[in-house]
Amino acid sequence: MTEQQTVSIPETEELPRTYEVRTFGCQMNVHDSERLSGLLEDAGLSRKPEELKDGVADVVVFNTCAVRENADNKLYGNLGILKGIKAERPGMQIAVGGCLAQKDRDTILKKAPWVDVVFGTHNIGSLPALLARSEHNKKAELEILESLDVFPSTLPTRRESVYAGWVSISVGCNNTCTFCIVPSLRGKERDRRPGEILAEIQALVDDGAIEVTLLGQNVNSYGVEFGDRLAFGKLLRACGEIEGLERVRFTSPHPAAFTDDVIDAMAETPNVMPQLHMPLQSGSDKVLKEMRRSYRSKKFLGILDKVRERIPHAAITTDIIVGFPGESEEDFQATLDVVEASRFSSAFTFQYSKRPGTPAATLEGQLPKAVVQERYERLTALQDRIAKEENAKQLGRTVEVMVTEQSGRKAEETHRLAGRAQDQRLVHFSVPEGAQTPRPGDLVTLPITEVAAFHLISDPDSGQYSLRRSRAGDAWDRAQAESCGVPAPGETTAAGRTNLGMPTLKVRS
Repeated sequence: MTEQQTVSIPETEELPRTYEVRTFGCQMNVHDSERLSGLLEDAGLSRKPEELKDGVADVVVFNTCAVRENADNKLYGNLGILKGIKAERPGMQIAVGGCLAQKDRDTILKKAPWVDVVFGTHNIGSLPALLARSEHNKKAELEILESLDVFPSTLPTRRESVYAGWVSISVGCNNTCTFCIVPSLRGKERDRRPGEILAEIQALVDDGAIEVTLLGQNVNSYGVEFGDRLAFGKLLRACGEIEGLERVRFTSPHPAAFTDDVIDAMAETPNVMPQLHMPLQSGSDKVLKEMRRSYRSKKFLGILDKVRERIPHAAITTDIIVGFPGESEEDFQATLDVVEASRFSSAFTFQYSKRPGTPAATLEGQLPKAVVQERYERLTALQDRIAKEENAKQLGRTVEVMVTEQSGRKAEETHRLAGRAQDQRLVHFSVPEGAQTPRPGDLVTLPITEVAAFHLISDPDSGQYSLRRSRAGDAWDRAQAESCGVPAPGETTAAGRTNLGMPTLKVRS
């Protein structure tokens, strides 16, 4: 066990100190936040009780993003709110980590001197030690490393879900996209050995998980560090040999490194799901060149054709940037043409904004906001239409859905639960009267009876509804029983009732 993992942060006489981790950004940040939570709990802190939604924990950690627009404004706005609270709470600590901390460094302490700890992307394992040192020395601690000290997967983890988990297979990036600051903040790609990855997946499955998502900045370039260009496809096939692992996903691949052996592995490995997130960024070859994206639209569309030939029902999603410097109306039309041809089930669309430290920030031809906004609206209108048309093809299909804890904003009105189909489409579904209610992690099979642009709906009758209680649902039961004494495995809840799973820690005065 490392030194960082054994550091203890003092408790009060009555209760352990509480913590909360506020996450901004991508899946990698979400996964890092699970590590940060595990480190804090290993150091003796307890997660802030859910019922204290308006309360603030004793230790607040911001895991920041430097990619999204207004990331710094969002951070400093949150820090400003906490300034007054901290002044009235002796012993409260605030820590800032992640990509923005790696980039801004001592700027954070200059702008918000009430922050206690600033740490970077390469040393998240240092957080407990830095908090303890700041408490002891009564001053802020800043520690930013230029390279990874400990691979994050070796650190303690508090998983956000017992039925599904993230597994990082690599960190960092070897590409030089002109709009992206990630390589300078996360460093060059570092690959984990296959045996370590498979051991972590097996441990997750042993704990009850039935789904894993493999994470990497460019997940399909996995193996570059140890010289095996076919390593990612081999890893997918190895996941297919893990008993009890029912769903395997991955994000995000890079089109330039996407090879036929990966498509074959996806098609031939039953538990690799028929879903692919393939970032396009732009449909214009000129813009792609300016972005330093080492593929062109023809190659991109060719990949989608091959995937659909081998996996006809695959749902393909993407990322697109609108308004890159120098983008002409002709360039934008090329993007619309590729989107029309690609038939994405959904897309994450972004308006380009300058990121200090990136080559694109200094390019000529920065577009007016009004032009970018107008193009963005045209793109989203097109994609919304395509998404609804693609979802319409699902009408009448019977799908298997893994139930999630989140039931949607209208759940109280509709009395529907929610889950993800194998192709990752969101499905809101009702439980027929008299039928057993599934737990998060259980699987239901049902027909799609209605469609919208961003989700599917199923209102089956009793003959169309099938429930398969899973090990993941059992694990969810155990987790609830351990946290707040709800029914143990084997007990069931009445249809329509939802366990909130709230911890029973006493509220601080």
